[in-house]
Amino acid sequence: MAPPQSDSLLPEKSSPAKVREAFRLSCFSPTAMKASHMTPLRPRASEAAVLWGPEEPFVIQEVQVEPPQRLEVRVKILFTSICHTDLGAWKGENVVTVYPRILGHEAAGVVESVGEGVEDMRAGDHVVPIFHGECGDCAFCRSDKTNMCAVYRVDPSKSVMVGDGGTRFSVADAAGERRPVYHFLNTSTFAEYTVLDSACVVKINPAAPLERMCLLSCGITTGVGAAWNTANVTEGSTVAVFGMGAVGLAAAEGARHRKASRIIGIDVNPVKFDYGRKMGITEFVNPRDHDKPAHEVIQEMTNGGVDYSFECAGNLDVLREAFLSTHDGWGLTVMMGIHPTPRLLPVHPMELYYRRVAASIFGGFKGKSQLPDLVEKCMHGDDRINLDGFVTHELPFGEINEAFRLLQQGKSLRCMLRL
Repeated sequence: MAPPQSDSLLPEKSSPAKVREAFRLSCFSPTAMKASHMTPLRPRASEAAVLWGPEEPFVIQEVQVEPPQRLEVRVKILFTSICHTDLGAWKGENVVTVYPRILGHEAAGVVESVGEGVEDMRAGDHVVPIFHGECGDCAFCRSDKTNMCAVYRVDPSKSVMVGDGGTRFSVADAAGERRPVYHFLNTSTFAEYTVLDSACVVKINPAAPLERMCLLSCGITTGVGAAWNTANVTEGSTVAVFGMGAVGLAAAEGARHRKASRIIGIDVNPVKFDYGRKMGITEFVNPRDHDKPAHEVIQEMTNGGVDYSFECAGNLDVLREAFLSTHDGWGLTVMMGIHPTPRLLPVHPMELYYRRVAASIFGGFKGKSQLPDLVEKCMHGDDRINLDGFVTHELPFGEINEAFRLLQQGKSLRCMLRL
């Protein structure tokens, strides 16, 4: 069902609850219901933050968003936040080579309309986009050994839709001709409206606060899941987290939930230590304060090394330190950082007889089938994940360039942008 084209029921500045209710009414009022059966879905004008080249300021401009095609969903984004992956893409790292492009992959919103064949969602549903999709039908999705999907897995180089290889965004050039605007990480959430493959949209409990569920699109799920699913941190164990951004602190939060006895945070930015105390970090190491490598400091602190380490910096030298900080014989290092460098792993094969390395994508969660349960744990669990602690700044969408500046300068964990 398509809501009417006017957004007059959506106040520019109102409480999140009022915005969601206004959108629901716009979808399901008698006028809207009648219009949805009589009028084909049409393109929508949408405000978006368009990136025209690496490290250029985002341009807030109007783009045209096409209707969803088969197995696609058009979503009105209400909240979006900025991840270090977005920052790397803005810099031109991680195979971002086509412009103009709409970045963004951490968000929450409401389904505006669905394409043919979409049966698990309808207009008005509360949803979270995911960059690492789940079709539910391929061999990967049917396996309990992986959260990969044959078709909708994360691919930084992908810039078009699966269905027809085209884009759903366009912008008028100086001559009035429409030119494509490309997609990013299956999501493109830096826009008022976006079109996604239905495999990359998760329906969640409508009572969940969208302004916090936004965080489950990437960072928090990735970190918590790395501790729960990939490492399976055990009670009483010791943990080291290298890189105390949002993903690293989410790993610490996951380890705290698993009742790890010691959680050591390693970062060169002392501001992060204040954030870490709220997430269960028990001790801190700033490598710049020591005249020896961080792994030697940690080995001395823990009588031989930690049981689990998490590399969240996207730096191979840091990965090496995380690997050596674990205990000889059983130590496990989980890699979560995005590594743009062409360098290979800094590990000799013989070293893997004594310590292990694993990688974690989206925390090992299958997005469509398992993320709704994580939402419920965030809402009703006895020891809920501290989502509020990750949001250090909140800004209107038009100030997205300031939000990127804050992240680049290490002054924020997550800056929540409200559309």
